[in-house]
Amino acid sequence: MKAKRHMKIRQIIRGRPIETQEQLANELKAEGFNVTQATVSRDIKELRLIKVLRDDERYCYAEPSKGSFVSEKLFRMFKESITSIDSAENLIVIKTLSGTASAVAEAIDGLDWNDIIGSIAGDNTILLIAKSKGAVKKLLKKFEEIMR
Repeated sequence: MKAKRHMKIRQIIRGRPIETQEQLANELKAEGFNVTQATVSRDIKELRLIKVLRDDERYCYAEPSKGSFVSEKLFRMFKESITSIDSAENLIVIKTLSGTASAVAEAIDGLDWNDIIGSIAGDNTILLIAKSKGAVKKLLKKFEEIMR
């Protein structure tokens, strides 16, 4: 039963945005699974689900992508470590507190935004390469939202 429930959870979060455990429990109940919030909480931990910022700027459950694991701790580090963001053409340069660029870059990579081709991190500087000049404006707006 647990394996079937886990498969259904994956299917649900891939198909629609799920923001809360309660919402996930209701979706599972609608699919015929008799679950409590505590069961859903355990399932989320076992499946290693994370909350990610979606393009519509809502945090929703998702599966970690190919080895990337973005936790709330990394998001906090992101917010607390960035000292400046600037851009030129299709490049974005992010300055951070000394020694934090790698962790911030990992958080950015974990967002899995399609407009970012890649990132390079030093000690206190991150270079992001955007797909186009037009994508830079969208990305800067997203970073601004995260920083709030």
